[in-house]
Amino acid sequence: MPRYTVHVRGEWLAVPCQDAQLTVGWLGREAVRRYIKNKPDNGGFASVDDVHFLVRRCKGLGLLDNGDRLEVALEDNEFVEVVIEGDAMSPDFIPSQPEGVYLYSKYREPEKYIDLDGDSLTTEDLVNLGKGHYKIKLTPTAEKRVQKSREVIDSIIEEKTVVYGITTGFGKFARTVIPINKLQELQVNLVRSHSSGVGKPLIPERCRMLLALRINVLAKGYSGISLETLKQVIEMFNASCLPYVPEKGTVGASGDLAPLSHLALGLIGEGKMWSPKSGWADAKYVLEAHGLKPVILKPKEGLALINGTQMITSLGCEAIERASAIARQADIVAALTLEVLKGTTKAFDTDIHALRPHRGQIEVAFRFRSLLDSDHHPSEIAESHRFCDRVQDAYTLRCCPQVHGVVNDTIAFVKNIITIELNSATDNPMVFASRGETISGGNFHGEYPAKALDYLAIGIHELAAISERRIERLCNPSLSELPAFLVAEGGLNSGFMIAHCTAAALVSENKALCHPSSVDSLSTSAATEDHVSMGGWAARKALRVIEHVEQVLAIELLAACQGIEFLRPLKTTTPLEKVYDLVRSVVRFGK
Repeated sequence: MPRYTVHVRGEWLAVPCQDAQLTVGWLGREAVRRYIKNKPDNGGFASVDDVHFLVRRCKGLGLLDNGDRLEVALEDNEFVEVVIEGDAMSPDFIPSQPEGVYLYSKYREPEKYIDLDGDSLTTEDLVNLGKGHYKIKLTPTAEKRVQKSREVIDSIIEEKTVVYGITTGFGKFARTVIPINKLQELQVNLVRSHSSGVGKPLIPERCRMLLALRINVLAKGYSGISLETLKQVIEMFNASCLPYVPEKGTVGASGDLAPLSHLALGLIGEGKMWSPKSGWADAKYVLEAHGLKPVILKPKEGLALINGTQMITSLGCEAIERASAIARQADIVAALTLEVLKGTTKAFDTDIHALRPHRGQIEVAFRFRSLLDSDHHPSEIAESHRFCDRVQDAYTLRCCPQVHGVVNDTIAFVKNIITIELNSATDNPMVFASRGETISGGNFHGEYPAKALDYLAIGIHELAAISERRIERLCNPSLSELPAFLVAEGGLNSGFMIAHCTAAALVSENKALCHPSSVDSLSTSAATEDHVSMGGWAARKALRVIEHVEQVLAIELLAACQGIEFLRPLKTTTPLEKVYDLVRSVVRFGK
């Protein structure tokens, strides 16, 4: 029998349908009838006949024709929303998809798997898991470690030993011993009470990363989760059933409690959940639609799911990968600008950089030499000013290896810390199967990734700062020997005047965002957690800084391609001409 999950005024209703020949209009009326039946005041309606409504898919929010048959218009177990006439204008209206609609059509269920063992995950792997390129399975070694770890927990419970978080309360309540018959209730209460975050939910890609990383940490076998529960969590990941995780609320010690609790809340079938099939809906319905059952938490398992630095670290992985990409692109964009401004390649001479052998500086100088005028890739533009009287260029051109270079070294430093954090056990208490005991410690403290991501933001920002100055040189005719603001008919057309203003605004905003969040700490949990990392904000603002850097460099790239038009018919080097061609494949010359 087909069944549909219908959203009416903030509530989700399961509506079975005995006859697929029935229409979309019937489904809407039946959902409204059930909604009215459940309300003491009948939802403010005298009868179903008084209600005028539209029906739309949750998947993409496409409107449905009330006259269409259900077997034609909808799939079994599909999620739909009934919008009652006039509700959308009401301040009390709660849409089924409050945070926007994602491009469901782009998601394709992956066929390949990544084996997780808790020891070998890379930043690239995690980003690909976030993009939905892979499913997850555990290695046999990881499964054995998880089982051994759980045996320790089971023996603690059997022997009625007093252990933090297993047979006691949490934080300030660590000395409160919990009766054996309430240990499961303790874990559920923990997840519910700690689900106190606010703000927009993580987008599906970031939630996938968060869930995948938590699975990787649990696979190390120091958390005490049962293999049965961990496999349930993996099934949810593989079905792309992703809990509603607000982005704000973590102070980064004791781990990322609020976001990870929201993650666990969805796994136990409470709160909201997203999948490509349903969009946002009640977790229990999303799981049911995918043939999955909510996790029933055993003793210690709630704590195992929520204690760790995975929110900071998963966002940090995205930051690292995007920073690495934009740092490479910055060298290409700057080289193109140097060509347009008729700069010299002498500053990138191998012998100069050998005298100051920072790895990043040497790499950037090598990239510039590979892109700019050489015997292998001659440039007509470079040849046109070979015998000019200019001795040296401005710092924004000449010092790119030194400035861009330290950004590369910063990224490498931060990537090392984040990679270690990816494969670290960050629970409390830690379960040591080899010793048959649990030990309380502080691996949940997020200071390492917090400090590293603050450093990343400061480092990567400089790519935008120096890029904005190069944009100024391109737009300023007294510095570039090009038309003002890179436009032929100045006055009639303002050219890149305000594009440069946008770059300046983004750079200025970054200056505030680069203030380190990890220099701050506020005591929480009645002074039990009296020093925290504020790593969640460090990660989120690092991503915002990187986004601004990407935007500023995009402006410079467009400006450089615009500038080169005024040097035609001269050609630059083959690699830079290919960059120009790529830009022109999507953006035409602005006259």
